[in-house]
Amino acid sequence: MRFKNRQHAAQLLVDRLRGSYKNRNPLVLAVPRGAVPMAKYIADALAGELDVVLVHKLTHPDQPELAIGAIDEQGNAFIADWAADLDLEYLDSEKKRQLGVLAQRRSTYTPERQPIDPKGRIVIVVDDGIATGSTLAAALRAVRAREPRKLIAAVAVAAPEAGRAMRRECDSVVCLNVPAAFYAVGQFFDDFAQVSDQEVVAILKQHGGKVSAVG
Repeated sequence: MRFKNRQHAAQLLVDRLRGSYKNRNPLVLAVPRGAVPMAKYIADALAGELDVVLVHKLTHPDQPELAIGAIDEQGNAFIADWAADLDLEYLDSEKKRQLGVLAQRRSTYTPERQPIDPKGRIVIVVDDGIATGSTLAAALRAVRAREPRKLIAAVAVAAPEAGRAMRRECDSVVCLNVPAAFYAVGQFFDDFAQVSDQEVVAILKQHGGKVSAVG
């Protein structure tokens, strides 16, 4: 399965989510930045609230594009088993570096807003795709710690192993495509243009002031 763009993927996810969650006031959380336009479409279609959950990948010292894990705003880190033997000094410095990135994003996205509390809510965490799954796993764990009533992951495409791993992190996974041959999320989108911070801020403002970030 291929997608024209992120909105196309969001439309297909809504088709899968509408029957169970429309008009139940779900809290739809996006993993910035790419998933924010998708989450807005889903939140609007389901008559829910839009929010962001801030996590950031931790990178390999020799391959910056390779995620070895992820970290949330509270400093809770998820490290892949295969990366556990990396130099501890490097891991500590990388955690601090990415916490700085998250702090900057917080000040950019929601400088004056309080978090929407997911406790007792139906929460749908949206990502455009998962390769290693580390970032989404960190996001799901950050939300789970806030005691939602039900936690759902909604993604367009996932690598097979990462897709299976996500089922351990939430109550339900809605994934449109789990291809056997997976190299990168972008290979399944005709248009996979980057989403800028400015676009994220504009989308959050468009959602009427109810929107804030999960901390």
